[in-house]
Amino acid sequence: MSLSLYAHPFSSYCQKVLTALYENATPHTIRLLDGSGTAGQEFATLWPIKRMPLLVDGERTVAEASIIIEHLGLHHPGPVRLIPQDADAALDVRFMDRFFDNYVMTPMQRIVGDYLRPADQRDPRTVSDAQALLNDAYQWLNQRMADREWACATGFSLADCAAAPSLFYADWVHPIDHGLGHARAYRQRLLARPSFARAVDEARPFRKFFPPGAPDRD
Repeated sequence: MSLSLYAHPFSSYCQKVLTALYENATPHTIRLLDGSGTAGQEFATLWPIKRMPLLVDGERTVAEASIIIEHLGLHHPGPVRLIPQDADAALDVRFMDRFFDNYVMTPMQRIVGDYLRPADQRDPRTVSDAQALLNDAYQWLNQRMADREWACATGFSLADCAAAPSLFYADWVHPIDHGLGHARAYRQRLLARPSFARAVDEARPFRKFFPPGAPDRD
């Protein structure tokens, strides 16, 4: 049964799912949400909330990036188990998934969102609060990564699929301090992972649309 993913390659949450798909070489079709063709109308009909990505698996539609990756593990498993079978280990993976979504991805998106506002409507307090949350997250993550390769002890997982795009873009808008060597090294390992490297490369043509301006790196 074929899988269709409604997504855009420059979207952080879409990259999260694409990393999982590429990690296990899971066959799928992209329905590109770029404003052309009929994909956008289909997407709005299937998921009126209209938040990317959305997976269609036969008669089933699956929304939310973390849930999509869980669905893939249950119904389209591959050689890389992104959610451990052991319940306690799985809980740690899910915790780290929420950490990256809530405390890295969300403040990063608040900073990006502020750039989308007209200049006279920008909110320095929103940006400074988001930067402060990122600083706290970076500090905590640096301690977490002091003695490990991936976010959780079981190996590359859902948590790293979440970490990759969140740290990728967060470091663009609010760089990780050079003194936080473990966090910075982890980001580099994620960029070198073939599954995420592919997602990054596919998104390169769209960098000119990054609201704050994409840095000339990565």
